[in-house]
Amino acid sequence: MIIGLRLLPFIAIIFLVILEDKISTPVCNNHVEEVDDDLKVMMVADLLLLGSDATYINRFFRDHYMSKFFRKSFESLKPDLLIVLGDVSARGSKLTKSKWVSVLHQFYQMLGPFVDLPFHAILGDRDIGECSDLDANNVNWISRKLPGLDRSGCGAFEIGNVSFVSLNSVALLCDNSSLRFDVEKVIERESLELREETEAATKMTNHSALSRDVNYNFFWRESTVLSGSGPVLLLHLPLDQTRNKQYSGNDAFERSSNTFIERLNLVPKNRDFIGTGLYNLLHTLPLNASEYILQALRPRIIFSAHRCTFSDHVHFDTTREIIVPAMSWNARDDPGFVIATFQKTGKAVSISYCSLARESHILIVYVSIIVLFCLACLKG
Repeated sequence: MIIGLRLLPFIAIIFLVILEDKISTPVCNNHVEEVDDDLKVMMVADLLLLGSDATYINRFFRDHYMSKFFRKSFESLKPDLLIVLGDVSARGSKLTKSKWVSVLHQFYQMLGPFVDLPFHAILGDRDIGECSDLDANNVNWISRKLPGLDRSGCGAFEIGNVSFVSLNSVALLCDNSSLRFDVEKVIERESLELREETEAATKMTNHSALSRDVNYNFFWRESTVLSGSGPVLLLHLPLDQTRNKQYSGNDAFERSSNTFIERLNLVPKNRDFIGTGLYNLLHTLPLNASEYILQALRPRIIFSAHRCTFSDHVHFDTTREIIVPAMSWNARDDPGFVIATFQKTGKAVSISYCSLARESHILIVYVSIIVLFCLACLKG
């Protein structure tokens, strides 16, 4: 009996090592298939890092496990690309540049093996602030620290024959901001390129048909860009969904009845404390901006964040929008992320929602092991 009690601490340590390995592995609701030609993208959001202001529990517990999650996700899922949909920092808009550097150091340290993988990070309201404190110089400085962003916080890139466009959606909330005009210029530029590509493809198709037809008495006419033919759109704030409730998918939240202007001027009753400070979960892009984006870019699919919960929604024009959950215990007890697989042939995109271990469950197990360890030491 005494020997068994003496062995109990060693058994507890072995159990802890096995447990750490188990809880660090993400669990996905759909099997993520491995096809060499397909593009597999890991989508994460709302990391809410604190940098040098991190507490003991954040620095030595949460950050430790998040690093393990990234490493395990990389090893088990083997993604080709990592995309971070904003709110890298919990309160970046309030930080000095030196403290922002500490957040970025924490961010790159947490990514682990993903640092050597192509990745793209966009800006959230926690990173750059809301309209009242949005500063173009700060946005430019932060954008230069992240790959692929221009001075306004937007980006465009192509990988594996899939085109991506990211927008600074926070700036689109601000009527009189110069950043908003810069973002609108990006939308117009991408819309023009999309129309030109569509026209070129249509002309080529019609020219081939004409060369095989004896009758040359008809001419090519400009065709409209079809929904879903544009790029993959990356946003931090979701698009407005008030117009298309009848088309709604598996939404994990309820829409507010307030108008966009009311949401800007009134403090919502259901603001939540998330991370450090108030977090306005009611923000979406206004209806006119949402419809403008859908019509101008004709996105193949949209990925957004900010809501902290997973959602799969279909807009009125059949555009699908995936809201990626928060990957932070600072935001919720059960963080998660999304794996999107883009098929090389066709426009199909498969979505897998992956969850991480609940922080409360991990803490309960840790406390139980510590209690058993102390009892064994006392009785030994």
